[in-house]
Amino acid sequence: MVKIFNYINGEYASSLSNKWLDNYNPSTGEVYSKIASSDSKDIEKAYQAAKEAFPAWSNTPIEERSRILIKIADLIEEKLDFLAEAEARDNGKPLNLAKSVDIPRASANFRFFGNAITQFSSDAHESVGLNTINFTLRQPIGVVGCISPWNLPLYLLGK
Repeated sequence: MVKIFNYINGEYASSLSNKWLDNYNPSTGEVYSKIASSDSKDIEKAYQAAKEAFPAWSNTPIEERSRILIKIADLIEEKLDFLAEAEARDNGKPLNLAKSVDIPRASANFRFFGNAITQFSSDAHESVGLNTINFTLRQPIGVVGCISPWNLPLYLLGK
């Protein structure tokens, strides 16, 4: 039986409790894999790894971050068939839908942000009577948590 591991700090690992959940294909009801049954300890481990990685990532030049995001988009496109089959099995949806909508939209999201990051975006607001201007800059803010719904996990990860 295939096991789906956590991916934390560049490594695949079972949950710290070493417990597993059955992963069902909703269209057939059959268990087709096992998923690491993670808890707060696993989340803390992932958070700490992301927190430690943040300074280096946030100081990576914009051009390099752009290349990384666009490379992710390219890899998603290259793995279209594999990812669409996994998405269809995991969600019980028609393969054609996953192949024509879900996975291409995931790639498009990463490509959009890979290009958008290279564009300077700022809002400027004059402070009336103070001869000053306030700028809003969009920069990395830190580690965030993401709960992805079961029906579009890869697509919504890139949103």
